[in-house]
Amino acid sequence: MLDGTALTLTTVNLSAPDPRALAHFYRLLLGWEITEEEPDWVLMRNPAGGVGLAFQTESPYARPSWPAGPGDQQMMAHLEIRVDDLERAAAHAVACGATRADHQPQGDVLVHLDPAGHPFCLYLG
Repeated sequence: MLDGTALTLTTVNLSAPDPRALAHFYRLLLGWEITEEEPDWVLMRNPAGGVGLAFQTESPYARPSWPAGPGDQQMMAHLEIRVDDLERAAAHAVACGATRADHQPQGDVLVHLDPAGHPFCLYLG
């Protein structure tokens, strides 16, 4: 709370060259439904509550590099997704259209890239 004003984080917004396609990927991955859709912006809400995901057109879009090297487009954010079965969740992510990243910095976390190149981590929780 700030000076009597409540502040609530409601949504994480990811830039994409095609927000509808990226929202479709996350719909398949997470099982969430799209709740609002405009030409350059799509919103999904977690049916269990909490923070939602939005996707907006970014033109020109520069795909992030993972891991980023000197001069590469760096990721600005990544998602952390808790799972019950790491290998099964990883196979599901790939079936939905993700790519398992070549660089895996931790043994108990699997980094994947969504179709727009945003890294996301699957971890046991």
